[in-house]
Amino acid sequence: MQAFQLVETPALSRSTVDRQETLREDPERLIRRWADARVVVVDPRGRTPARRSGVESGAAPLSTRAAADLGPQPPEDASLLGEWDGVDYWMVPVDEPDGLGTVEVDGGWGIRQQMPADDDEVWLELRGHGALLDDTSAGLLTTAEALRNWHRRGRFCACCGGPVVRTQFGWATRCPGCEREEYPRTDPAVICLVHDDVGVNGAQVLLARQPVWPPKRYSILAGFVEAGESLEGCVEREVREEVGVEVRDVRYLGSQPWPFPRSIMLGFAARADEGAALRPADGEIEEARWFSRAEVRAAFAGENDELLLPGRTSIAYGMLRSWAAADS
Repeated sequence: MQAFQLVETPALSRSTVDRQETLREDPERLIRRWADARVVVVDPRGRTPARRSGVESGAAPLSTRAAADLGPQPPEDASLLGEWDGVDYWMVPVDEPDGLGTVEVDGGWGIRQQMPADDDEVWLELRGHGALLDDTSAGLLTTAEALRNWHRRGRFCACCGGPVVRTQFGWATRCPGCEREEYPRTDPAVICLVHDDVGVNGAQVLLARQPVWPPKRYSILAGFVEAGESLEGCVEREVREEVGVEVRDVRYLGSQPWPFPRSIMLGFAARADEGAALRPADGEIEEARWFSRAEVRAAFAGENDELLLPGRTSIAYGMLRSWAAADS
């Protein structure tokens, strides 16, 4: 029997777009191709329109706009997302949609959300609805949200405090005062599925819930990598700090960008002693429990009212689903 692996690519790791750095270093090419480019418009809440029929089927393409409708060349606040199937894709921020109705959409964690919509389009946001998009659209919106959040938070120079200007078509900024350049940053965070040491893949999984979460909502443990720390060391420390359990046999599963505002989730699995006592960190973990594979499988099947699983957009969903599908 083999140790379990991810059974599918995490929702926000799906991407088909070519985003090579050389693409944004050729302004003549980009401006020449602007007339035939497509634009992902994103409002201040991070919402963008997608085709309503696709949302209902679970593989929605984004409703992009014709770049030519926005002017003869890219606006100052446009960011290049990449090229796909011979077409350049850009992101441009827009105002919130006005005068639309609403439609109810699955927002993850068993929550239903009312989102702006008309007969053809529904406005979605990445965190709750990324798993409802097709592969190309998921990659486009993930990049768009990462760049949007970076620009929102990086308007001033970290060295002299002066306002910065965009360069490299949204992929860098420059301070006119001190000439300092800045590029988008990503904060590494680990997320670890801890199972017991029964068999290869364990018979039980360790799940926890934060104090701000509603009852019955549980997920696997996660935390940010600290300065001077290895990824494996972070896994061991975070699990120890949050639930008082020592883990071993830490192994990598996969990763997913999580641009809220600028993280990448690095997924791991680890083993702990069967029946290890749990000591939830005061103020950080409301409750921690061991759940059997049968309980988790029942939750995925909608037959366990005592366990609310992570939303499909989260890598935690895919990690738990992969563990539940494996044998112990």
